[in-house]
Amino acid sequence: MRSFLALFLVGAVVTALLTPLATRLAIRLGAVSAPGGRNVNVRAIPRLGGLAICGAFFAAIAALYASEASAALVLRTDVGRLVGLLLGAVGLCLVGAIDDARRLPALYKVYAQIAAAIVAFAFGYRISAVWLPGVGTLFMGSFALPVTVLWIVGITNAINLIDGLDGLAGGVAFCAALTNLVVAVITGNTFVAVAMSALLGAIAGFLFFNFNPARIFMGDSGSYFVGFVLGTMSLVGAQIASTAVSLLVPILALGLPIIDTLFSMLRRVLERRSPFDPDRGHIHHRLLDMGFTHKRAVLVLYGMCSVFTASAIVVALCRTWAVGMALLAATVAVLVLVRFVGYFDYLLLLRRERAHSRSPDAEMLRQAVPDVLARLSIAPTEADALHAMTHMVERGCLISAEVVARNTSTTHWSWPPKPPAPAPKVVTTRFPLGPEASARADLRVDWESASGIVTPQSEVLLQLVADALATALARTTSDYAPSVARTQGLAPAPEGSVANPSPVGW
Repeated sequence: MRSFLALFLVGAVVTALLTPLATRLAIRLGAVSAPGGRNVNVRAIPRLGGLAICGAFFAAIAALYASEASAALVLRTDVGRLVGLLLGAVGLCLVGAIDDARRLPALYKVYAQIAAAIVAFAFGYRISAVWLPGVGTLFMGSFALPVTVLWIVGITNAINLIDGLDGLAGGVAFCAALTNLVVAVITGNTFVAVAMSALLGAIAGFLFFNFNPARIFMGDSGSYFVGFVLGTMSLVGAQIASTAVSLLVPILALGLPIIDTLFSMLRRVLERRSPFDPDRGHIHHRLLDMGFTHKRAVLVLYGMCSVFTASAIVVALCRTWAVGMALLAATVAVLVLVRFVGYFDYLLLLRRERAHSRSPDAEMLRQAVPDVLARLSIAPTEADALHAMTHMVERGCLISAEVVARNTSTTHWSWPPKPPAPAPKVVTTRFPLGPEASARADLRVDWESASGIVTPQSEVLLQLVADALATALARTTSDYAPSVARTQGLAPAPEGSVANPSPVGW
């Protein structure tokens, strides 16, 4: 046990020392996550944190390997698996680092993941048989390699896809690694316990820099590395016989990223798109669209991971009615998650599109927007541009709208002056005024929606209004105009303008 604690501390300390170096290296190489698109960060952030995690992980293991601790004997007697872990994990970390700095084609990254999974298979990380409750052992035979590759590649990408908010991927991986550690310690699997202790320490040290507000992202270098280690170690930790593996525990331990990945792919297929097309439909994006802050959304997802972690540990250790209760708790958590974030509400939208019908809120906006756009196009002053928005609120039957200056929460004026109490199905959405990288304020709109979701028609109409408002504010030299309008000389800043204006609402 002392060896595991020492591994954790060494991993955490080394990560804390290496992360500032990784930050400077990322800036020098241009491996920086710029705002805009699917990225939710509002400023450029380095993204080579995976190098620090990888270096700290293997530094901790190397320190143990060179020691005289009893756990080191396990590493020395199982050098093959240790080499396989080193080759695959470091290889994927380097591929991810290149992608962070230069952006590799998606197909090249898939090839690299498959190659790493094949290396892991060659060094003993394999699914030769699967144990199914109530069925028994199902031998894979010639399918052992493809099934193993599918598992490792799938877990690697699941961690990569969940990496969308400050501290989210690290916290999810921490919960999964903690599950593997607890099960390994109780079942006496020292090899897995060693790897998970080092990984937990490395992630803990990195989260100090990565939790909101993040100073560095783990990037693909980190998500690929962490995903590969969790994918391979889960096979060793879930082994219940010489060849058989029970995948129920690792599936529960990694429940959140697995569910998010599978549901996102299913949603894209039902929308007649490629299941690998990137979008903003992941669970963390949906929580942000519902009005959650970055930190609150991450804490909510941490809570979900805690439920999955507890369920996985109970299933791994119990053989009584507690297993059924744990599975029930995990199932309820999945159902609540699906219902709360509206994973499949888009099916209602697809039915409406096939019926060539518009939602009531989109129809009211459609009638109001042309007049608002016309008023904004000729507004001579900021006050006229803001006054034009009252027509959208009134004619579009909205609850309220406001311009919110970034880095402040003060509201000076709202329309209507005292918005009514929120309706049961209030939709709240925000649009940057101008390009995301240069926007100094957002347009926030609240209205009552029959479906309780933002329909595509409504989103397009409101985006048109936000763009027209940004143009009008830039023309009138408003403090809320995008900063690029001034830097390019389109609208010189008036004398006495402030850097962070207070928001104005309608």
